[in-house]
Amino acid sequence: MISSTQASASFAGKVAFVSGAASGIGAETARRLAKMGASLVLADRHAERLTAFATTLGTKDVLALSVDVASMASVEQAVMCGVSHFGGLDLAVNSAGVDLPRCETARYPVEHWDKIMAVNLTGVFHAVRSQIPAMLARGGGSIVNVASIMGFRAFAGQPAYTAAKHGVIGLTKAAALDHATQGIRINAVAPGFVETPLLAHLSEGKKKAAALLHPMERLGREDEIANVILFLLSDAASFVTGACFEADGGYLAK
Repeated sequence: MISSTQASASFAGKVAFVSGAASGIGAETARRLAKMGASLVLADRHAERLTAFATTLGTKDVLALSVDVASMASVEQAVMCGVSHFGGLDLAVNSAGVDLPRCETARYPVEHWDKIMAVNLTGVFHAVRSQIPAMLARGGGSIVNVASIMGFRAFAGQPAYTAAKHGVIGLTKAAALDHATQGIRINAVAPGFVETPLLAHLSEGKKKAAALLHPMERLGREDEIANVILFLLSDAASFVTGACFEADGGYLAK
């Protein structure tokens, strides 16, 4: 893994776009990028929470924007604002996501399917579709999409989330192939169960059960996923594209 000194040298002078930046993996990654010298374009649908978070970063090189990733126009405008404000775009982390209550496929609410797909899959497409042209204008860049172990394994009662995360991995690979010769690297990370706000609704008993699903017998931490994202963004991963790195405590090794 890259040291903070190496990362600082890599990210100084870089402009990074982070969606889902108000909490969870997105917030932790943004925090680390700020410490490592990057200018930040932060996007989240929770405007007040995002603004409050941005004030904790200790840098003036941050632009916090209210963005609905389910809207192509909203994402395009955010990317354009970032480019206009900072002069370009070099890095992107697409981590915005939602989850909804479990339900078997035969009774799964269509509106829940539409919501999850719109944010978790189409939202990633909107982001990548908007970010690549901005990076091409800069001469290249690196994108990391946040997928999940559910991009490899199905979970009963979660047809939409499972399908969306499978789609994120497929989109990542296809986009990486499309732009491999243009200086654009596009990768994904597949976290296991991580202690984030998405798990806040679980009881302590269910959290413990989720932790025990991993061979390491614990939940992941946000900073552990951010470590992988930062590596993929950095020049240390210069020959890595179209990959999905598993950060899952051994879950997918079973």
